[in-house]
Amino acid sequence: MLCGLFSSTCFKGDRCDPAMQRQHRLKNRREFRSVFKYGKSTANRYFVVYTNRKKADEPVRIGVSISKKVAKNAVARNRLKRLIKEIVRHRIAQISPGQDLVIIARKDAVKLDYHQAEQSLLHLLKKARLLTRNSRFHVRG
Repeated sequence: MLCGLFSSTCFKGDRCDPAMQRQHRLKNRREFRSVFKYGKSTANRYFVVYTNRKKADEPVRIGVSISKKVAKNAVARNRLKRLIKEIVRHRIAQISPGQDLVIIARKDAVKLDYHQAEQSLLHLLKKARLLTRNSRFHVRG
């Protein structure tokens, strides 16, 4: 039986947590800097993703960065951050383990709706070869 709050993602008895789990987050400036310094970047029109490989048995960790140049308004920046985190949260199992990722939004990303942002992010993850072989590259619509 599915629970009422987040019926698509959690089952009765599970912890219904709409946020990304703590183990999947980059937390501080040092971790972000490490990804920028040692990682590789891949980009498309809306996003840039920096990836840094870690040990294969470590979980995927993700950070999101949106500058004031992208959206002057804090409300718009936070909306975009929530949108990116939600897309990644649904696809975290499909991303190869042992990766640290930093996703940076570009100016045009502010105009995207959920499905457009999802399509763009999945395209970028595929381009960066971050999706596991057995994952399906299907955008819900």
